[in-house]
Amino acid sequence: MTAMTAALPSSVRSYHVNSGDGIEGLSLRTREPRTPGLGEVAVMVHAVSLSFRELLVLRGQYVLPVKPDVIPVSDGAGQVIAVGPGVQRVRPGDRVTATLFPQWLDGPLQPSYLPQLGGSLDGMLTELAVLPEQALVPIPDHLSYAEAATLPCAAVTAWNALTGDGPGIQPGYTVLTTGSGGVSLFAVQLAKLLGARVIATTGRTERDQRLRDLGADEVVNYRAVPDWHTAVRGITGGRGVDRVVHTAGPLEQSLKSLAINGHVAFVGSVSGDWRPLDPRLLFGVAATVRALAVGSHAQFTQMNEIIAARRLRPVIDRVFPFEEAGAAFRYYESTSPFGKVIIEIR
Repeated sequence: MTAMTAALPSSVRSYHVNSGDGIEGLSLRTREPRTPGLGEVAVMVHAVSLSFRELLVLRGQYVLPVKPDVIPVSDGAGQVIAVGPGVQRVRPGDRVTATLFPQWLDGPLQPSYLPQLGGSLDGMLTELAVLPEQALVPIPDHLSYAEAATLPCAAVTAWNALTGDGPGIQPGYTVLTTGSGGVSLFAVQLAKLLGARVIATTGRTERDQRLRDLGADEVVNYRAVPDWHTAVRGITGGRGVDRVVHTAGPLEQSLKSLAINGHVAFVGSVSGDWRPLDPRLLFGVAATVRALAVGSHAQFTQMNEIIAARRLRPVIDRVFPFEEAGAAFRYYESTSPFGKVIIEIR
């Protein structure tokens, strides 16, 4: 495919920040667009989605390198408006998202795959993003740009947590999800599509029915039942669950919820609860604990196939305009939203 760049605007707006400067450090600037080079694609961004990762970047707490004056946010969706020389898979007009790790195409995560959007590479909080062709993933036809923007981090992480270790979830398995953050909500939806029985935890009574509406068969309130693993074991007749997608709360209780040979997909802990762990909990049920970081392009593509086939719709909590990006970050940080917080670019 030959280069096609006639559609580039005369100027674009982008947010920039230095890691550690916080939300108040976000600055909106106008600049000239960059023409896509060899193997690159210019994407007019229509929506981005916030995740806990973005707060870590702004706070200076992210575990991977962040370049100075970065354009933040890894998750976005938009339309291709120009392609550089050598681009073969996309053309102007295509609706696309991008993988968080552009170089991670398939297989296990390797050190060379670690450059990431909104960190060591410029991200998506911009009107125009120039991205490598290999990073792009087509948007399922039934999703809006706002819905598609929710997928690259939270949804792919949930998919990896459920399927990224050989056979993954099988029909009839029981899956436990902790909390009601973005990864957990996608895990509920996707686990149900894969044929699992789903138990979810939450600390908010008003979220019980909403989790059930997404596919949870049972919901345990961890404030009402602080030793919530006992409730989980009760629900499963003492057997325990086959898999936990752990994003919140003590890892110890997730391990106590497991069946023999159970699996914990360890996404992290948004509460910052990193208690010391007794290794006997692992041996007691022959547990596997797998820490994971989002997922590959191949996993993203595989996930999108089931999303398209089953017409799954992501949960969106609130949408902010591009000019109010700071307000969107503050809302996300302070409210524990149910669903994704979106910034739309019109």
